[in-house]
Amino acid sequence: MPRRFSMKVILGMALILLGVGISVQVWPGGGSRALAEESTVIRVAGSTTVLPIVSRAAERFQARNPSVKITVNAGGSGVGVHGAGTRRLNIGLASREITLQENNRYASAQLNTTVIGRDAVACVVSSEIFHSGVHSLSKQQIGDIYLGKITSWQQVGGPDRTIIVIDKETHRGTRHVFMQYLFGKANARAPGARLVTGSNNEEQSKIAQSDSAIGMLSIAWINGDVVGIGIREGGQVIQPTLDNVRNGRFPIARNLNLITADKPAGEVKQFIDFLLSEEGQQLVTDSGYIPIHSPHAVSKVAGSHSK
Repeated sequence: MPRRFSMKVILGMALILLGVGISVQVWPGGGSRALAEESTVIRVAGSTTVLPIVSRAAERFQARNPSVKITVNAGGSGVGVHGAGTRRLNIGLASREITLQENNRYASAQLNTTVIGRDAVACVVSSEIFHSGVHSLSKQQIGDIYLGKITSWQQVGGPDRTIIVIDKETHRGTRHVFMQYLFGKANARAPGARLVTGSNNEEQSKIAQSDSAIGMLSIAWINGDVVGIGIREGGQVIQPTLDNVRNGRFPIARNLNLITADKPAGEVKQFIDFLLSEEGQQLVTDSGYIPIHSPHAVSKVAGSHSK
């Protein structure tokens, strides 16, 4: 192999190993030069509640910034916080607040939170249960169902049918907020549960496939087969609607967060700024959530435990 060609191959391999893209430009006279094209990769993962917003925003941002590649993956809020805390992710997605324990665990990362939208967690049931007459439950009744003290829908005004209780994986933000509301403890056990799911999509599917299930979902994931029920508090029934989240009535509201190590900078900051822009906030609305500039009130259970 000619020495000149060998050196080009070695140079190309070295640059590839360094993660730098290569383009070869042909010059007059048959010569060529290897040009390094630096690109930025923004690694994002975490909450499946926040993921639809960020995925849509990533597509638009990359189209306008071709030198930036954004990878977006799921995993749950715990994965998002851990990834940001260990700096394996540039942005962690979380549909809950950072806990005091997490702030202490990742103290060197100086975790920073940017709120991009607001949401709520609804108690949801199979459509058959809703249409049989179970339109609302009290906090006590929901808690007793998850504890296994109430096992039949007949005990709460429904059909004589065993309740299929669906829980979520413990690192999921939706579970964190829901259990904090029910029991005052984000990692509370749910001995009444018969099935544990991961993503919102997975839980939505399991509840829709059943005719007697109960679960927890972001209100953006409610549909005709998975119905959000009202929560009875103080003689009133509070429905899981965006209006009730905006006016502060619904008790299980929460922030949708982007978590970074230190304050965001460079292309990461540019992407977050895009999400906070008018166009980015429209994507929040299009995804079924509340943009941060709307009137809002976030419940105590969704509030930060890290301040």
